[in-house]
Amino acid sequence: MKLLFDQNISHRIVKLLPARFEGSASVKQFHLTDSTDKAIWQFARSSDFTIVTQDSDFNDLNSLLGFPPKIIWIRTGNLRTEIIANILIDHLEELEKFLEDPNFGCFEILSLR
Repeated sequence: MKLLFDQNISHRIVKLLPARFEGSASVKQFHLTDSTDKAIWQFARSSDFTIVTQDSDFNDLNSLLGFPPKIIWIRTGNLRTEIIANILIDHLEELEKFLEDPNFGCFEILSLR
C-alpha cells in the first residue's frame, strides 16, 4: 500500500507503519511541503500514490477531477502521530478493499479518540 502523507501529518509516520505499507512516503521526502494541493494531487496521480490527509481539499479535487489518486481522509482532529499510525493499522483490511475497488475515490475515517 503506497501512501503519500500530506504536510498536515508528520513525516515520522512512515517509520511507524508495518511492511504492508511499504512504499509510503511523506510530501516532505519529495520537497512538496510548500506545494499547492493540486501539485501534490498531480504528483500522487503520476506516481501511483494514495493521499492521506486530514483536510477536505483533496476530496474536493477528486470531486472535480476524478481519481486516481484515491484519498484517505482522516477526520480526527489533532492527534499524535503514533495514534494516526494506529488508526491506519486498525483499518488496514478496509483500506485494502477500498484501494482495490474502482468505484470509490475517498475513504473517510472518523475517529473520536
